[in-house]
Amino acid sequence: MKSAMAYGLIMGIYWVVKYVFFIFSLSTPIFSLIYFLLTLAVPVIAYRMTKRYRQEIGGKISFFHAWQFGILLYFFAALIVSIEYFIFYRYIAPPDFVENAISQLAITLKDSQFNNEMLDALEKIQTSPIHMTIQGIFNNIFYGIILSIPVAALLCKNNSTGSIIDKTPND
Repeated sequence: MKSAMAYGLIMGIYWVVKYVFFIFSLSTPIFSLIYFLLTLAVPVIAYRMTKRYRQEIGGKISFFHAWQFGILLYFFAALIVSIEYFIFYRYIAPPDFVENAISQLAITLKDSQFNNEMLDALEKIQTSPIHMTIQGIFNNIFYGIILSIPVAALLCKNNSTGSIIDKTPND
């Protein structure tokens, strides 16, 4: 837990810096490319952090242990960056920023004759700063659950025993 919190803090600070590029991309489009590239690097960074954690605990890790560490890593990072999410939606973004984005999406979906149930669901979305912050936390945790699977599989495959599940020697 302590290692996941420490590495999660580092990842969270990385996400804060990354999100600054998202904020600036609203006025300068080139920053969206930087944000996108930094986002692509997140699973690689998570892999390196989990690999380092594996070395700290003795060089062997089971799939489920690595997966759990990855999920906690994303969870703690999501908590750190959620502060920035709230500040952005509460103080930086225009008051109708999210509502306008949802309206534009609804218009696009109507024009493409999309399912009316989806349009009704769009109208019910809560867009307060706290709702958007909580949604950001849940999204990051969900991505962590998914992206930690291949990381855990790669790291337990590279154990000195080469197995997915830690085995005890038959002495």
